[in-house]
Amino acid sequence: MSGILTALTSDHRRAVRIAESAQAAAGVITLARFHEWFAERRKGDVSRVERVPLDALDRWGTDPATGDIRHDSGRFFTVTGLAAEVAGAAVPAWTQPILLQPEIGILGILAKEIDGVLHFLMQAKNEPGNPGGVEISPTVQATRSNYTRVHQGAPVPYLDFFRDTRRHHVVADVLQSEQGAWFFQKRNRNIIVETTDEVEPLEGFVWLTLGQLHALLAGDTVVNMDARTVLSCLPFSGVGLSSSYPSPSPSRALGDEEFRQSVLRSCSEEFAGLHDIGDILSWITGTRSGHEVGARRVPLREAELWHRDEEAIRHESGLFFRVIGVEVESGHREVARWSQPLVEPIGVGVNAFVVKRVDGVLHALVHAGVQPGYLDVLELGPTVRCTPGNYAWLPEAARPPFLDEVLAAPPERIRFSSVLSEEGGRFYGARNRYLIVEADADHAPDPGPDYRWLTLHQLVGLLRHSHYVNVEARSLVACLHSLAGRPA
Repeated sequence: MSGILTALTSDHRRAVRIAESAQAAAGVITLARFHEWFAERRKGDVSRVERVPLDALDRWGTDPATGDIRHDSGRFFTVTGLAAEVAGAAVPAWTQPILLQPEIGILGILAKEIDGVLHFLMQAKNEPGNPGGVEISPTVQATRSNYTRVHQGAPVPYLDFFRDTRRHHVVADVLQSEQGAWFFQKRNRNIIVETTDEVEPLEGFVWLTLGQLHALLAGDTVVNMDARTVLSCLPFSGVGLSSSYPSPSPSRALGDEEFRQSVLRSCSEEFAGLHDIGDILSWITGTRSGHEVGARRVPLREAELWHRDEEAIRHESGLFFRVIGVEVESGHREVARWSQPLVEPIGVGVNAFVVKRVDGVLHALVHAGVQPGYLDVLELGPTVRCTPGNYAWLPEAARPPFLDEVLAAPPERIRFSSVLSEEGGRFYGARNRYLIVEADADHAPDPGPDYRWLTLHQLVGLLRHSHYVNVEARSLVACLHSLAGRPA
């Protein structure tokens, strides 16, 4: 019994420390100083990214038999084809290009208590596909090919904290998927390690509190996808968490404070949700079992309706995405010059949670969505995850439920809105508008068999395990957490 109580006390203290960091608007540096530093990084770390023909990519070649594009080392990733079948879907079968990257990379954030407040070591990193250049990324963001130095470049800083954790405290460590529409069964290790060692930030690194990171999430294309997914894995939930926060500021509007309290209750495990966790797990398992999904790799040449010219591989409709080639020069990376393929999405997507308060506890409407690249049929995603422009070509039945509601939401219903980029190492200029839209308490009491209302602590619980919550929903979980403590 004493061991159980010790574990509960430890979990509670950890959750409170995370909450205290989320309340800290200032740390070892102020946000004002951060923005000065960040502007300097963006000004000084500028990469030259030039589009080049696919056939001109150095060390990348096209297999004459299959049309697949791969690196001559056999590492990094391959552009191949995928044939997908989803029984009963509005589009029951299709083929497409997809990225095959079987190796597992590391997305790691180093944490340390400084002056009594938990801080996180973040990196200002420029990826060739980033729409704004430098963005805030995890301490370590590296594929296995990169950190084993297949490219013969410089070593990855701080890597040893994540490869050998025995001297440190592991806060979170879980394999998570990435975009199932563009990757085939891609996973990365999302890990947060707390150290008591003295750690001096190298050039391009900075210590930030969770509250500062939450404030930065509200800015367009500042915090990158990899940082968001790792932050979502923080165990930001616990019994009594809502009572651990300080009293509200008198300057905060009553409506805003009531909403904030609903977010805090959603993080606090003593507040029950509409469904208990056993019912949620049974629903996920049943939904996975009830979908007939087939996904198999095929030669890229067999991707129907997709055509390759000198510049790109593109869909005949001009929609969805293109596969392009780029040549990159950067003075702030492990390798100064390289070339590679990138996936370039067409249009800005929309990823949104519809949320509502039930007995004062915020619930998010999650969608059990099928994607052909998932390892286990489906994962829980946002209420809406799509690129609206694609529905000019797709059948009307493919249009997502709740999309029109999200697009027509009045400003007073929008609790969070920011245009955030996706992984700039594989995607070129990929951006989505991330939205949290509040609905009335009686909204969608029976939203359909593929939807459920979940609390934040239930989502955090699922995030301790692999393949339950997809990458877009993980970003939105981080955004929801930012509403628990962000100053008015």
